[in-house]
Amino acid sequence: MRSATVNPMRGIAFKVGSVVVFLAMQTFIKLAGSDIQPGQVTFCRSFFALFPIMAYLAYRGQLRSAFYTANPIGHLKRGTLGIISMGLGFYGLLHLPLPEAIALGYAMPLVAVIFAALFLGETVRIYRWSAVFFGMVGVAIISWPKLTLFREGGIHSEQAIGAITVLLASVLGGMAMIQVRRLVEEEKTATIVLYFSIIATVFSLVTVPVGWQVLDLKPQLLLVAAGFCGGVAQILLTESYRHADVSTVAPFEYTSIVIGSVIAYFVFGDVPSGSTLMGTAIVVAAGIFIIYREHQLDLERRAARQAGS
Repeated sequence: MRSATVNPMRGIAFKVGSVVVFLAMQTFIKLAGSDIQPGQVTFCRSFFALFPIMAYLAYRGQLRSAFYTANPIGHLKRGTLGIISMGLGFYGLLHLPLPEAIALGYAMPLVAVIFAALFLGETVRIYRWSAVFFGMVGVAIISWPKLTLFREGGIHSEQAIGAITVLLASVLGGMAMIQVRRLVEEEKTATIVLYFSIIATVFSLVTVPVGWQVLDLKPQLLLVAAGFCGGVAQILLTESYRHADVSTVAPFEYTSIVIGSVIAYFVFGDVPSGSTLMGTAIVVAAGIFIIYREHQLDLERRAARQAGS
C-alpha cells in the first residue's frame, strides 16, 4: 500500500539501493562458480530471500494477511514463468561478463510492452512501438558478437548459449510481468512477493536430480548471501514505490549498468566491449523513452478522469 507521504528523493534512494543490492546478489552468484547448476542457484536465491522478506512483513504487521490469496492459480502461473526466467537468467549470468548480462536483461521491459498489447489489449501507439524496435536493435548489437561464437565452437559457445538464455529469460520475464499486472488488480504486493519466493523455492527443488553439488563452505556462503541480498533488494524496491511514482524511480534501474561495469572491472577484470556500450546506450534510451511515454499517458488519463468528474 502506497504511503500517504510522497517523498520522491527517498523513493529514488530506495530504488538505487535496490539496484546496488541486486548487483551484490549477482556478484555473489558469479563468485560462487560457473559450474553450479542454475536450479541450485535459484533455490538459494529464493529460499534465503524468504528470511528478510518474512521479517519485513512481520515488522509491518502484514505477515499473516500476506498468506491470504484469492487467486492461487494466478500466483502459480506467475511463479512458473518467474522461476524458469530466473534459472535461465542465472545461467547467462554465470557464463557472461556482468555488464553484458545486465544489458541483455534490459530487453525484459521492451518485451513486456509487446505482450501488454497482445494479451492485455493495451493500446500501444507508434511512439512506444518505435522505442521497442530501436531497443531490440540495441539488444541485437549487444548479443550478436556472442552468437557468432557458435561458428567457432569449443568452450566459447558457452557465452553464445548464455546470451540466448538471458534473452529467453527476458521473454519469460516479460510474460511474468503481464501476470503480475493481472495479480495486482486483486492481490496485495506483499502477497505477490511472498508467494513468488515460496513457489520458486519449491519448484527449484525439482532440479535436484539434474546435478546439484555438495558445495564447499565458500560457495555455500556466497549463495546464502545472494539469497539474502535478493530478499533485501525486493524490500527496498517495494519501499521505493511506496514513496514515489513508478515513472519517477524506474529510470534509475539503468544505474545498474554503470555500477555493474565498475564492479565487473574491479572484481572480475571485465571491460565492456564497444558493441556492448553502443547497444546498451540504445536500449537504455529506448527504455527511458517508454517510461516517459507511460508517464505522459498516465497524466493524460488523470486529466481525463478529473475532467469527467
